[in-house]
Amino acid sequence: MSRRVVFPRALQYLLAIAEYGSYTRAAEALHVSQPTLSQQIKQLEDSLESTLLDRSGRTVRLTDAGQIYVHYARRAFGEIDAGTRAIQDVQDLTRGSLRLGWTPITDYLTCTLLEKFNKRYPGITLHTLELPQDEIESAIAEDRIDVGIVFSKPFASEPQSDEIEAKLLFKETLCIATGNGHPLAEHHKKKLTGKDFSQLSLVLLNSDFALRRHIDRYCHDNNIKPRIAMETNSLSVIIEMVQVGTLATILPYGIICAQCGLYAHNINPSIPPKAITVIHRRDGYKSPACIAFMQLARDWSNNRHNEIPSRRRRRCPFMQEPTLRGRRRKVAKS
Repeated sequence: MSRRVVFPRALQYLLAIAEYGSYTRAAEALHVSQPTLSQQIKQLEDSLESTLLDRSGRTVRLTDAGQIYVHYARRAFGEIDAGTRAIQDVQDLTRGSLRLGWTPITDYLTCTLLEKFNKRYPGITLHTLELPQDEIESAIAEDRIDVGIVFSKPFASEPQSDEIEAKLLFKETLCIATGNGHPLAEHHKKKLTGKDFSQLSLVLLNSDFALRRHIDRYCHDNNIKPRIAMETNSLSVIIEMVQVGTLATILPYGIICAQCGLYAHNINPSIPPKAITVIHRRDGYKSPACIAFMQLARDWSNNRHNEIPSRRRRRCPFMQEPTLRGRRRKVAKS
């Protein structure tokens, strides 16, 4: 059944005239007679003691007062429509939508959360948007998304928005990651020093991202001058570059463990861990889908290690390749 918004008839007529610029076309679109439409507009103008429409030209135009009034009428229409949607969302979460923003790092860490939410509430459509953290916070404040999954603010100098409320999901250890082709791959149990770290060629996210700023601050505080060979805005590119080559990177331990052909290295002094949080608007309307997601996120965070799929369970093609090459050599010699 289609949704019908209850809205004062005179305001509906005024908005239609403002859109079509004609009494005749507005009346046709609304399926009412033109005299009825004219009468309603006249009564509205009399009640406001102000002329809303300029009827002197070939087309009907809004007066200055009419433009101001239509602006507020449209806002009122949007609020009433939002109220109607809110009532429908209450219907036991069988329908609705959720707008989610996350970063290139937090999507890797929380994909199983979305999978769990989708299985529990299949009628709710998830709209995901990958953005730098600062843009996610702005999108929530401006009501362009409902929920964000981000890193917490790492430094006291970074201001906290009064419009946003954050709830901790979990903390993630940060480690150096290398691939099978890196000289350190065979020594991944050895703890590295700051000097070791400064000699690595790195591929990192660019400075738009919170993780990169966190790494930069760590290097600054520990007088480490990193050798950055490559910057990108894609976590997939970073993982692939480390897997197949001799570049290293810094990633959350959970991501390293879940990727085939990556090794985690601890470093002394250790890189401060990152807190992954779910954020939403502090005030204003929260849909049932939004509330359900936040409740599920808290439950999921307590058992997330059991939710992360281990890609190491299947044989890694990068590990198989040297063996295959060896077999080919033996066949050639024989």
